[in-house]
Amino acid sequence: MKNVVGRAWVRGERLIRRVGFVLLLAGMGGAAIAQSFAFNAINIEGNQRVADGTILTFAGIERGAALSTAELNDAAQRIRASGLFETVEVTPVGRTLRINVVEYPTINRINIEGNARLRDAQLMQLVQSQPRRVYNPTQAEQDTNAITQAYAQEGRINAVVTPRIIRLSDNRVDLVFEVVEAGVTEIERLSFVGNRTYSERRLRGVLDTKQAGLLRSIIARDTYSPERIARDRELLTDFYRSRGYPDFEVQNVDVGLTRERDAYLVTFNLREGQKFTIGNVSIRSEIPGVNAAEFERALRLRTGATYSPVPIETDITRIERLANQRGINFLQVDPRITRNDRALQLNVEYVLVPGPRIFVERIDIEGNGTTLDRVIRNQFRVVEGDPFNPREIRDSARRIRSLGFFQNASVDAREGSSPNQVVIDVDVEEGPTGTLSFGANYNTDTGAGLLASYRQSNFQGRGQRLSFEFSTARSNRRLGFSFAEPAFLGRDLRFGFDLSYRTTDNENALYDTDTLRISPSLRFPVSENGRLTVYYAYEFTDLTDVSASASQIIQNEADEGRVSNSSLGYTYSYDTRRTGLNPNAGVLLRFGQEFGFGDSQFIKTTALAGAETKILNEEVTLRATVEGGLLNYQDGDSRVTDRFFLGSRLMRGFEAGGIGPRDDATDDALGGNAFAVARLEAEFPLGLPTEYGITGGAFIDYGSVWDVGETFGEAVIYDDAITRTVAGVSIFWTTPIGPLRFNFTEALDAQDRDETKAFDVTISTSF
Repeated sequence: MKNVVGRAWVRGERLIRRVGFVLLLAGMGGAAIAQSFAFNAINIEGNQRVADGTILTFAGIERGAALSTAELNDAAQRIRASGLFETVEVTPVGRTLRINVVEYPTINRINIEGNARLRDAQLMQLVQSQPRRVYNPTQAEQDTNAITQAYAQEGRINAVVTPRIIRLSDNRVDLVFEVVEAGVTEIERLSFVGNRTYSERRLRGVLDTKQAGLLRSIIARDTYSPERIARDRELLTDFYRSRGYPDFEVQNVDVGLTRERDAYLVTFNLREGQKFTIGNVSIRSEIPGVNAAEFERALRLRTGATYSPVPIETDITRIERLANQRGINFLQVDPRITRNDRALQLNVEYVLVPGPRIFVERIDIEGNGTTLDRVIRNQFRVVEGDPFNPREIRDSARRIRSLGFFQNASVDAREGSSPNQVVIDVDVEEGPTGTLSFGANYNTDTGAGLLASYRQSNFQGRGQRLSFEFSTARSNRRLGFSFAEPAFLGRDLRFGFDLSYRTTDNENALYDTDTLRISPSLRFPVSENGRLTVYYAYEFTDLTDVSASASQIIQNEADEGRVSNSSLGYTYSYDTRRTGLNPNAGVLLRFGQEFGFGDSQFIKTTALAGAETKILNEEVTLRATVEGGLLNYQDGDSRVTDRFFLGSRLMRGFEAGGIGPRDDATDDALGGNAFAVARLEAEFPLGLPTEYGITGGAFIDYGSVWDVGETFGEAVIYDDAITRTVAGVSIFWTTPIGPLRFNFTEALDAQDRDETKAFDVTISTSF
């Protein structure tokens, strides 16, 4: 309290002195105001650290110069504006000008008290006042506002920050920011006005901002942030326009506080407009010598499709890429859209027009203290000297951001050394790219276990991915190493190297296994949605600790000892989920074959086809997957370490190895050389608040695994393709520690000796 009173007294004294100086001038009359002074001497008093010459420089006064009273007042104001003095008095005494100053104290140290939610180190980064510098009340006030704003961004808008000074000897002070944090002001309700097509539940799922809910102490998105609300406006606009609503707009966002000022009420006012489909799609050229018909094959937009800017942008990119391949530079595509409001259609005409003849002079990269320049340059499809294409630059910016290496990344173009050249400026801010975790996991197939992992997505700033992983469970232990170079030889070619060593202690069988696999690979695009991976693999497997009471089939397989094989293989995948052309549906196709040679020769074929779509205004998600595999040996025969087993990942409702061929005498699961599974699933809301992240599901699985191969004359049951059926319901829970899924299952069609289970859960926790 003493410090506050002292500061008020100093301010009052300063005001009295200023008023006295004004009254003195007023008492002189109008003649005095216009009077000029010339001084032979200037006396400066009260300064301790600031030199006389510095004060005179601030004042802008020279000895012997004629000055009016107004100019004397301006000189005093300039000295005050330096921010070095608490009080300044400029007084003419005959032929002498007397300047009296009281310097601001020096800051001895800066403390923050009362803070618990935000640490000192975090808040001190916001404070511009510094020890051993002159104390400036204006700067201290700005620091106070910065700290208050930091708390507001954390949802604590009622936080109070008060600056205090503690006066010390030798004109020094301690600067203390006293913080009263108050409680979190959460978002109590997110609501919408004007939405007719989609429910509030669906639209809340689009937003990055969330309502305060069950996990409010963990989820940080239930606090109000103007930046996040601005992002939500963009997300809503993209959501509607990609679904056929070109006239959609967020008219405004109303943000209010409850009466108790402890929660926000946020309302988005929307104008949906009408839903449009695509009418006529055409292409023509305004460039002499360029035939538009040659570019028709690049078009994917079709009449009758729901309007969306995404496929139009994709068509433009394909046209421009085809033009570059044909050596046609400076071609631009102008999409001209005409409306047919009666039919609710948009006609799209792609017009090929000549673009400005502008070249890329250079690409400047700043802010990358860790990431090498070439990693960023690899995201550009243009180099210095190439024709400038604004769309390609925007795509490059998107690719840079999608790397995940940077907290912020901006790509801008500016005029270069001449009007027909541009300089591309890339400004990035490095972010964390590595994780080291120790934790525990639980899986109903393998039990509980410990895990440790290290992952680095930007190894030594080269854009390379490196990971080590060690996990141990009740019946499964694994050591893994993985390395990937995404731009091998500077091309869109991914080189990978994987090594894994796994041992199992099968509690449901009387044997253990050891498996080592080493596999280098190359992956590259073969089409817009297609990827091809080719690889080599070396693998050895061994059956160990085989009990004398184990299946004779397994004992005979174990007698072969350690088996080593080399193989060459490929995997082709086609994934429309990458492009997002249809936001409500996606298709994944995957087919691969592995050709083995070494101790045995085989062909292993696997395939998967999956589709997903959303119905009922995107409230319900339907998924269908068909998956299968075939293992065919030309020389030798498969062993239990090679064959397929159906665990809960492939077919729910059964224990690991719970279905398929079994030894009739020992009941050991033997696996099969072939399997096929079909999975049908629906996910839907349960009526709970969306911020809880809990939804429901129902599923039905059909599948079987069969064909042991060589049985050594032993009796094997279920060796034929006998289909099993299981149905169940699921609870999906999206939590900050990861997505959890609880399955409650019932086997509708199972064989007598199958091993079923009624409950399945997968959970992973790191700490």
